[in-house]
Amino acid sequence: MGLPVERLVVATNRNDILTRFVNEGVYAVGEVHPTLSPSMDIQVASNFERYLYYLLGEDPAAVRRHMAGLKAKGAIELTAAEQVPGPRGLRRRGGDRGADPGPHSRYLRGHRLYPGPHTAVGVEAAAGHPDTVCLATAHPAKFGAAVKQAIGREAPPPSSLQGLMERETRCTELAATPGAVRQFIAETLA
Repeated sequence: MGLPVERLVVATNRNDILTRFVNEGVYAVGEVHPTLSPSMDIQVASNFERYLYYLLGEDPAAVRRHMAGLKAKGAIELTAAEQVPGPRGLRRRGGDRGADPGPHSRYLRGHRLYPGPHTAVGVEAAAGHPDTVCLATAHPAKFGAAVKQAIGREAPPPSSLQGLMERETRCTELAATPGAVRQFIAETLA
């Protein structure tokens, strides 16, 4: 999109499989530790293959070979040659492991910001890197219980959603067939 990004900083919680991979070239499945940032409480990320594809020079055969090894052995270990950034300039440096719930509490109390638990981990990792932009993908109100556990209160919902839970809901159950869905849409929009 034209944004002059020099490098990406990987931020992970205690479940730091991706940070370990970025720093060491080894993607080894281990124990999952429950945290306040549950979307990071995984071992094999759903989009990891895409990252591996670009890292390996857009070579699908190399990706298949490594993913088969992951399935069989529970680990991927890149060779020194494979650890060189791919043609799209992806960098393998900059992995950081954030604390949990430390960053959440710190940013909420110190800056009166309401980052969600995942964003808080990213903001914590970015804190050591000047001129870093941290992008959030979910509103903190989506993780009300985690925010409350970290700072003692929930984040307020965005103004566009305030009052939504008090409104009347409408629900129509349909047969799980394409025809039933088509018919409902046609009748509703008629």
